[in-house]
Amino acid sequence: MKVIIINGPNLNLLGKREPSIYGNESFEAYLSMLRSEFSDISIDYYQSNVEGEIIDKIHEVGFSFDYILINAGGYTHTSVAISDAIASVKTPCIEIHISQPFAREDYRHTSLIAGKCMGSISGFGLDSYRLGLASLSS
Repeated sequence: MKVIIINGPNLNLLGKREPSIYGNESFEAYLSMLRSEFSDISIDYYQSNVEGEIIDKIHEVGFSFDYILINAGGYTHTSVAISDAIASVKTPCIEIHISQPFAREDYRHTSLIAGKCMGSISGFGLDSYRLGLASLSS
């Protein structure tokens, strides 16, 4: 099985950015643990702070990968274009969030991508990614 994790804006700062919300671990360190735990899954990773680059990556992998785990960050609440990109490809997506959007600011309570994804996992810290992968392994 081939899966890609796509992270959106500011997620390159995990481990440094607002540790009270996002924790102290870098995503690269966590990704190494995921690859070890899910050795039967080929896990690619992509991160960009640029909306168009995220869309290009969805288009690139959206017909050849088995699944996409996407944490669109702030674009979750604003990007019709990323939502359209997800709808345009055949690869199923799972929406991932480290924090619980409904426990945060009101503007984070709306996801423009959730309706295009097969499911959403949020609020479990970095383990939201592990739970997404585990759902594919069962």
